[in-house]
Amino acid sequence: MLALENLSIRMGDFALHADWQAPKGARIAIIGPSGAGKSTLLSLIGGFTAPDTGKVLWQSQDLTRLEPGARPITTLFQDQNLFPHLTIAQNLGLGISPNLRLTKADKERIEGALERTGLAGFGPRKPAQLSGGQQSRAALARALLRDKPVLLLDEPFAALGPALKAEMLGLVSDLADETGAVVLMVTHDPKDAQAFAPLTCLVAGGIAYAPQPTEALLRNPPPELAAYLG
Repeated sequence: MLALENLSIRMGDFALHADWQAPKGARIAIIGPSGAGKSTLLSLIGGFTAPDTGKVLWQSQDLTRLEPGARPITTLFQDQNLFPHLTIAQNLGLGISPNLRLTKADKERIEGALERTGLAGFGPRKPAQLSGGQQSRAALARALLRDKPVLLLDEPFAALGPALKAEMLGLVSDLADETGAVVLMVTHDPKDAQAFAPLTCLVAGGIAYAPQPTEALLRNPPPELAAYLG
């Protein structure tokens, strides 16, 4: 279980507070007005930003003071974070070993992840030789190799067209079902939330509210969400 216990941060006029739990296997969309703190929430959970108060717990283990790499969490950002000077296989290898000291078994796992994400044979290529959709697949393959129980998606597929984005979200759903990972996904599109996440966390007015059933929330949105959706 992922638990946010009285988690809060204040930066000038900006403030954010969260106090809720997500069970293993939960798929949760994070939605709300621009600037409300959706990405900040993921940054707090992933360890890229330190809270002023509260804790981030996984299976009762306190993660709050751990560096991002030491947490049982993988974060996919919108820019994919692929190193341009490395091959795709090497970029994936970083998900296993930061120094790229890979065994034969590791290299077999990389080939398997490439195949699983539709990139079989693309290992020797550089990121610039891949399309945007293929780069998204490579970033997802690296996340798959990290094999962490919590996956944070900070709009990694926002730049993709509707069909390809739907395909990527379907692939993430399949992987989450297979591994039982908790997945939190920032989105601006309520259709993505409906397609991907049974639960949705509204971030508005300085609060990341406890996840609620997505369909019910969108059918009867509170004023902050209604104003955002238009």
